Amino acid sequence: MVERRPFLTLFSHLMLILGVLTVILPVWVALTAATHDNQTFVSGVTPLWFGDLGFSIFYDVLTSDASSTSTVSVASMMVNSAIMAFGITLGKLSISILSAYAVVFFRFPGRMLAFWLIFMTLMLPVEVRIMPTFQVIANLEMLNSFGGLTIPLIASATATFLFRQFFLTIPHELIEAARIDGAGPMKFFKDILLPLSRTNIAALFVITFIYGWNQYLWPLLITTDDSYYTIVMAIKHMLSVPDGEVEWNRVMATTLLAMLPPVIVVVGMQKFFVKGLVETEK
Repeated sequence: MVERRPFLTLFSHLMLILGVLTVILPVWVALTAATHDNQTFVSGVTPLWFGDLGFSIFYDVLTSDASSTSTVSVASMMVNSAIMAFGITLGKLSISILSAYAVVFFRFPGRMLAFWLIFMTLMLPVEVRIMPTFQVIANLEMLNSFGGLTIPLIASATATFLFRQFFLTIPHELIEAARIDGAGPMKFFKDILLPLSRTNIAALFVITFIYGWNQYLWPLLITTDDSYYTIVMAIKHMLSVPDGEVEWNRVMATTLLAMLPPVIVVVGMQKFFVKGLVETEK
């Protein structure tokens, strides 16, 4: 028997609508502000409806230089961000799943010590590791390169831990059956573990892609060539205007463009993302 509580249902819907409006309002303000000329926005009145510029500002932002101090367009910076995000994501997933596989399914001296050393890196904040990492990248002459942008960020103790916990739930009978059928370590990994891990991989893909896309401090430290600037850095450069006014309509348009790829990834993989967080497939 399902108990009906109309008041509780109405209250839940009102809270949901309020939450949606709270999230949507800043995006709506940014969208409408992008379609107005700069003087309208800086006059102190926040526009809540579209202006005369229309959506041509987005084409202008994508094709022209990001700011007065840069010779690279926002489109190029979005490509740089995409390369960095995908590089970090694929690197994190590959290294983490292989590390967890080795720790769980192989017996070798020091395997648990290796796992706990990996896990202990969670206790070190990025700020503690960033200067030694910068020194290593500088010594390897990887400044101003996509390798320098991605390689130092691909190790992930969190992903290794999550994969390890999932692998520990694999029934021992399944492992024995694969061994009896003649499946070697790599065949077992490719044909059994990877299909079973697809929802976990999808969930971590979404998380790590957003992590890589939103990186600001690390690209700021190791890039001096604007051809390697990312979209997050573009927004900062647009706000840093030594002389003259900040072009807020261009800033708002660039911000909305920077939001699109993470939103597309989250929406496109929402089903797998949720399943990877709440379910365990066997």
